[in-house]
Amino acid sequence: MTTMTTLIFCVLGFQTMLGGFDNLWHHELHARLPQRTSARYELRLHAMREAIYGALYVVFAWIQIQGWWAIAVGALLLVEMVVTVADFLEEDRCRKLPPFERALHTVLTVSYGLLLGLLGPRLWDAARLPTELAFTYHGFWSWFCTLAALGVTTWSIRNAIAVRKMGHIADADAQAAPPAPQAIGAPTVLVTGGTGFVGSALVRQLQREGRRVIVLSRDPLLARASFGDDVWVIDRLSDIPAETRIDAIVHLAGANILGGLWTPSRRRKLLQSRLQITRDLLALIERLERRPEVLVAASAVGFYGTAHGNARIDESAASDPGRFQSDLCVAIEREALLAERLGTRVVCVRPGIVLGAGGGALPPQALATRLGLGAIIGSGRQSMPWVHVDDLVGLIRHAMSEPVLHGALNAVAPDMVSQDQFARTLATVHRRPLWMKMPAGALRTMLGEMSELLLDGQNVAPTKALASGYCFRHPALRGALEASV
Repeated sequence: MTTMTTLIFCVLGFQTMLGGFDNLWHHELHARLPQRTSARYELRLHAMREAIYGALYVVFAWIQIQGWWAIAVGALLLVEMVVTVADFLEEDRCRKLPPFERALHTVLTVSYGLLLGLLGPRLWDAARLPTELAFTYHGFWSWFCTLAALGVTTWSIRNAIAVRKMGHIADADAQAAPPAPQAIGAPTVLVTGGTGFVGSALVRQLQREGRRVIVLSRDPLLARASFGDDVWVIDRLSDIPAETRIDAIVHLAGANILGGLWTPSRRRKLLQSRLQITRDLLALIERLERRPEVLVAASAVGFYGTAHGNARIDESAASDPGRFQSDLCVAIEREALLAERLGTRVVCVRPGIVLGAGGGALPPQALATRLGLGAIIGSGRQSMPWVHVDDLVGLIRHAMSEPVLHGALNAVAPDMVSQDQFARTLATVHRRPLWMKMPAGALRTMLGEMSELLLDGQNVAPTKALASGYCFRHPALRGALEASV
């Protein structure tokens, strides 16, 4: 293998590793593109680019090309460049890229330019030869490119499937009631965390009802791309004038509790990401000329901690001091309830695991189950409170409209199941066997106190919801899972 060939493979390998990191770190873990219907066009571009790379990797690994085949490869490289430019434009239109991602894209662009500069003369020389394909072998680099081809092609297929599912979701939304025109004097709702899984579903429902919606988002571009011009998107609550009429506030913002181990710094981030926005909301309520009627703040069933075991509990049950998940929820609710001093009714919604198509806690569990890797965790006897996203949105709207509701509201389905029952039902829905078990000790060692979210459930009853007349759309687990496929 010549020095030039080795250099080409080194640049290609660098491009591969950096591109894979960009996909995993930014697109999957942070932007969560496969869970955002507004990212359908961007994901389609990603699927196209990854399919091109899959074909190119196979060629580079095993095939020596000449004539028209060399021209075809050159054309693929140019198409990839056009797709990448379109992807960059779409990203700038739809979401706010963090500085690190922009820097990474710059490095990738320079690297790709270097790759084209190295490949161009060789492809030109090969194009002038008689058209022919021949087997070749480059040792380690042939196998590296083969693994890269498998990985990137799998990613392309996954993204294509996600785009197809998003199309189905978009079709279902189109078949649903279209957004009602905003009437003069229509109720106005301020939503924080509006681009999240639950927040997006809530905002779209409010739009269908003809309500005026204000969305607080760290990424205004993403919010505007998701909801259109009918929604007023802000990135600072101070941008709201004091004379603005806001009838209700729904506070859903906060760092993902499953985003990393509960280290001291992580705990501070989880707490401050919720409390700071709550304090900003209190300051907003205080300066508004007409104060909102209700504040609905998202807490969690983690409020109850592990102290109650598998005993059936309602909203009157006590917290579990000393447990981080409980202390976090107590702090969130205590801060939100300060709004009552300002004359605003407060409801602290405590959801369980949120199920639904395209987001929430279900997609990774469903994927593992489809791959035959579903598992019973620990004993499997721990309760697993859950709620479908349709009902969580319904309960939030119910809390907004029912003056009798204040304080805690358990947002869980009445069909309480154990983790064993949940895993078996999910396996049945996907027609897969369930044979794996995850030992509790291993999880506690790996995750520390965070393992309590998986190993120590809360047997929660939606007592207030049922007593106040809420009718669940998905009261049974199997129906909720089938509606989420």
